[in-house]
Amino acid sequence: MDFGIPKALNILKDKLQGWLESLTAMLPNFAVAVLVILLFFFLAKAAKLIARKIFQRFYDKPAVQNLFTTLIYIMVMILGLMVALDVLHLEKTVSSLLAGAGIIGLALGFAFQDISANFISGVLIAIRKPIEVGDIIESQGYMGVIQEINLRVTIIRTFQGLHIIIPNKEIFQNPLTNYTKTNERRIDLEVGVSYGDDLEKAKELALDAIKSQPFLLEGRDINLFYTGFGDSSINFVLHFWIEYPDQPGFLEARSQAIMTIKKTFDENNITIPYPIRTLDFGIKGGEKLSDMNMQMTSTGKSAS
Repeated sequence: MDFGIPKALNILKDKLQGWLESLTAMLPNFAVAVLVILLFFFLAKAAKLIARKIFQRFYDKPAVQNLFTTLIYIMVMILGLMVALDVLHLEKTVSSLLAGAGIIGLALGFAFQDISANFISGVLIAIRKPIEVGDIIESQGYMGVIQEINLRVTIIRTFQGLHIIIPNKEIFQNPLTNYTKTNERRIDLEVGVSYGDDLEKAKELALDAIKSQPFLLEGRDINLFYTGFGDSSINFVLHFWIEYPDQPGFLEARSQAIMTIKKTFDENNITIPYPIRTLDFGIKGGEKLSDMNMQMTSTGKSAS
């Protein structure tokens, strides 16, 4: 037992002495590594400030600016850490860190893929700007005015006063109608006239009625096309263009056009017929209408 303790103490002493010698030999490397970290810290700060000034010229959203400038800052600091570890001859540690970061990133990507997709879609929307605050859009069956666009969701206010939150992934990956981009819109108004009316006269009256309206867009033609024979009317569709500032303006223009055509047709004896149904009692198991009239007439004479 006495022989084992001195031997163990000698082994411990040799280890400590070896570590002390290695530490002493590595002191210059430690000093250089600390200087490298400090240098890259100031470089990261400078790169962040320069990137912010550049992004402010192209993107007016603070969230996007902060995102990209922070990513640049982190990348510069990671580069500085790798250089410092290389100075300390810890290349294997660098490889282990990179491998661990890759595995963790892959796991987080699978776990939060929906959040990541919404986040990336928000960044792309901010960069490409297919929609902006104040635009009138229709997406996922909802139509309204955009109130807010952030990096995860887009908030719209419908014309019924409801606030709808739509994930950015749904907006970016699915069809989207932006009614504000063109500042004009065509109204397709469907009307029907009686089979007994003059179609040329009805067409001329409808076109003249619309041409007198103040909401028409200048330089655009007004077109009328007969589309088919309906159950009780001959149908036509009327195409005309309006300036499109908002959805209530569209509804008002369409409403005014309907009232104007109805009034013009009434003044010129053009009929917009009600739906008509013909009842046939001559089917199997039923009675013909003529036979029913004869029976009613006979019954009336007998009662008299």
